[in-house]
Amino acid sequence: MSTAIDQTQTPILHREPSKEVYTSEKQGSSLEGGPIIEEKEELYDDHDVSKPFPIDPDEPEEEHQLTFRAVFVGCLLGAIVGASNIYLGLKTGFTFGPQLFGAIFGFAILKPLAKALPDSGLIGRWFGGSFGPKENCTVQTAATASGGLGILFVSAIPAMYRLGLLSDNPSKDFGKLVALTTCAGFFGVFFVIPLRKYYIIHQKLTFPTPAATAYTIRSLHRGRTGAVAAKKKALALLYSFAATFVYKVMTGYAPGILYDWHIGWTLYRLGFTSMINLENYGWYIEFTPAFFGAGMLSGLNASWSFFGGSVLAWGIIAPSIVKNGLAVAIPTSEEYPLKSIFAMSFSDPELYTREPSPRYWLLWPGVLIMLMYSFADVVLSLAPLLKGMGKTSFTFKSLFSSPTELDPNDEDQTPLADRIPTPWWTIGLLLSTIMSCAILATQFNMNVGEALLALLLGFVFSFIGVQSTGHTDVNPVSTVAKASQLIFGGIAKGSGLAEKPGQMLNLAAGVIAAGSAAQAADMTGDLKTGYLLRAKPRNQFIAQLCGSVVAVFLTSGLFILFTKASPCIITPPDDGVCTYGAPSVSAWAAVAVAVTAPKLPVPPSSGYTAIGLGIASVLTLVMRNYLLPKKYWGYVPNWNAIGLAFVVPQVFYSIAMAVGSSVNYFWLKRNPGSYDMYMFAISAGLLAGEGLGGVFQALLAVVGVDGGKYGTAIGCPAMEFCG
Repeated sequence: MSTAIDQTQTPILHREPSKEVYTSEKQGSSLEGGPIIEEKEELYDDHDVSKPFPIDPDEPEEEHQLTFRAVFVGCLLGAIVGASNIYLGLKTGFTFGPQLFGAIFGFAILKPLAKALPDSGLIGRWFGGSFGPKENCTVQTAATASGGLGILFVSAIPAMYRLGLLSDNPSKDFGKLVALTTCAGFFGVFFVIPLRKYYIIHQKLTFPTPAATAYTIRSLHRGRTGAVAAKKKALALLYSFAATFVYKVMTGYAPGILYDWHIGWTLYRLGFTSMINLENYGWYIEFTPAFFGAGMLSGLNASWSFFGGSVLAWGIIAPSIVKNGLAVAIPTSEEYPLKSIFAMSFSDPELYTREPSPRYWLLWPGVLIMLMYSFADVVLSLAPLLKGMGKTSFTFKSLFSSPTELDPNDEDQTPLADRIPTPWWTIGLLLSTIMSCAILATQFNMNVGEALLALLLGFVFSFIGVQSTGHTDVNPVSTVAKASQLIFGGIAKGSGLAEKPGQMLNLAAGVIAAGSAAQAADMTGDLKTGYLLRAKPRNQFIAQLCGSVVAVFLTSGLFILFTKASPCIITPPDDGVCTYGAPSVSAWAAVAVAVTAPKLPVPPSSGYTAIGLGIASVLTLVMRNYLLPKKYWGYVPNWNAIGLAFVVPQVFYSIAMAVGSSVNYFWLKRNPGSYDMYMFAISAGLLAGEGLGGVFQALLAVVGVDGGKYGTAIGCPAMEFCG
């Protein structure tokens, strides 16, 4: 799921880059053999981010913005990030956008290719010709679309397997997985088109990451200066990606030495026996480049709120509830005092309330905090928007109108021939709706009314997701979409459905609602990038469709690969210990069980704590919005990140993010020039490198040459391999 900690580059849109950047770039230009050209650099503050970039009279018109090479390379780069996201999502529930990765790497691949190949001939027609910013936009659009939909396979779909709603082997369900993913993906792509006009043109939302991507693409193509900067960024991305990939693969063979430092276990072996509790409650260090990079992108507030939530949940509450008998830790070793606090699956349903694990106990406060905080944030941000709508001439009817000529008073001056024809998306929306109803009815036992309600909820949640993403760069759709589970839980009980059919209805509807809304939010951000660069929306739409086709098959196949390499993803052991923690899967499964069970399986003490912390999160948000000046908002804890820490028991992720954000903060203070040049590229390389390294490790496990067979257990607890 895209989570509260995905607060990326918002500050950069309001900061003037250092002059060091210009000096180094001008020197770089002179080193290439030409005179130093005094090019005026475009700063983020030089341009109103709600309007397209001004037309450069010296820039040649791009004749071919939608090309085979752009879509092909974009889909390839998106596939890399999509594979990384499945790995990262199953590990922690987080997924990250491929926009900057696709933009920078796309430039690095296609710019030299465009220069090397002739403009004419068969090869030239497919891969040659000039390469400009608008075609670069097509690359990142295809990358974003093909790298999406991973959210479904790190949340609701694995939850179906955990609850025994599908077969025992995902490879047997490949057709069902593709069909369900197709419903969510294409419905989201088609209904996103009217959102462009409302949120980008009318509401003028910022969309921090897509806007930063547009600025990055524009800077890469600005003459000699841009070429030098592009080379530096591309090399930084390549080196960080390659080094991280190799490192991640190596860690699979010596995890206790290279990756995880189990300090509590080591101190216990040295005679400090009480230190074993550090190990039992998950307090050890993992050298994870991906989450160091995530901390770089997320910033101090979100990262340290996440870490603070880990301290509260797993350093204070978890030991307290175990000591007072409110939760139970399961012994995992006969020889050593090692215990597991992660159990999430019980054969006896009564154990959920009578003897819950700390992880299950903390799940409910975490889920309720995120739900209440997200909804409160949406309400507070939408209130002034809805109040101001009555003062404008905008109507929702205008979303569906097709102008016959350009209105000089309309801020959207995109030529009519370049816009997406209304029949394209309306007919597509109708066909995708019919297809979704047919698939959900025949494969997942939903009637037409229930299928239409799931699609309608996806449409409603998309407004929430796009609104939040446009303002803050945070997409809360996966959290907010749990409201669909509550709605369909009520429908299941009202219809008298048995427990298992009720759970299938609950999760299938959740897949459609969450998946289509997440897809819509991502695609709207893409259209924002294209709007700033004056790219043709028609071309972007086609690239989105091509990328979505890739995403449907890619994500389904990768999920099968990971579950084959680590079956504990869908059939967790009694102690809950698995290479992939899959916290989002546990949350979706738990909510599905709760809303369909005859008796609410929530421990009373956990429920009371959840209500108290949920109310505290809302009160904090209200006081921040109405009592604090906006410049101090960064000092108020982010309760979405805190709630997330309750759901994610792996505290080493929050440690890595806190360190990454701190290093990033001091880097910016000490050397803003190199920060501007390299930060995005390095962080994107760290994220993609570890993710793809994890995919390669899964392939090694499938063929039987992974660390589990040839690795060492040195440094691992109980001297058992911990990779």
